[in-house]
Amino acid sequence: MLHEHRVLTTQQIVELAFPSTRAANHRLLELYRWRVIDRFQPFVTSGTAPMHYVLDVAGAIALAYEDGLVPKEIGYRHEDSIGIAHSLRLAHTVGVNGFFTALVNLSRQPDARGCLTAWWSELRCGRLFGDMVRPDAYGRWREDAQQIEFFLEFDFGTEQLNRLGRKLHDYEKLAAATGITTPVLLWLPTARREGTARRALAEALNLLGQQALVPLATSTADFPIVASANSPASARWLPLTVDRNQPTSRKRLIDLARVWDLDTPQEDAEASPPDRRQTKSDLAPPTPLPPLPSR
Repeated sequence: MLHEHRVLTTQQIVELAFPSTRAANHRLLELYRWRVIDRFQPFVTSGTAPMHYVLDVAGAIALAYEDGLVPKEIGYRHEDSIGIAHSLRLAHTVGVNGFFTALVNLSRQPDARGCLTAWWSELRCGRLFGDMVRPDAYGRWREDAQQIEFFLEFDFGTEQLNRLGRKLHDYEKLAAATGITTPVLLWLPTARREGTARRALAEALNLLGQQALVPLATSTADFPIVASANSPASARWLPLTVDRNQPTSRKRLIDLARVWDLDTPQEDAEASPPDRRQTKSDLAPPTPLPPLPSR
């Protein structure tokens, strides 16, 4: 997961694979000492930032040789791996990853109804169809015998809204080229930012030749819901459409498929997203959920 998604915090790693923070810290310390993973703690003006983990040399060697490759062939360089500590995109990358680790954590609960079945990074999406559009991530969520796949656009409130509007045209172009309609989910920091963004995006959507090819919904990090239900799968998504007859209430993630009348058959799920041009040196995307404990 570190190779695919570049950097994960302690809490995100707990959500991905461990029963407790204590168990995670014990294992992470061992992996750090063995140079399987590296770590850093970003500077913050108040409080203490969580520990951030990236792939280290021994971990890259293990991943590469499992596939009959060498670390250079999978594009690993330690200076690039640890260099994200000083990247201006660090907070954005951590934010995107937190969106998906929350879904993984929800999937791992004993009474879970849903399951995250795919999670592709920005880099992988860029390699596959970056000539048309570069989403922040791709995901696929299954719940109650239904599935929805989606592209994520993660906004920190710093991106220009007209740029987000222009990307709708790129998503329309991708859908037209592949024949596959994939919803776009826009995650925003505040309700105020969401209102401004929706007005700008509605104008951009109205300019598209085939609006139905770009199903769009928005949500915010500060959406007021019960803490126990505070996940991206909850009823927090507000569809955006120029059709006034469409529902305007907040929907659960899986219910968006019904709003847009989308159907992603489970038996065909491995064929999406479109145009899977995987090269010899491109490791397969990791399964979001951890393997079951061995007995």
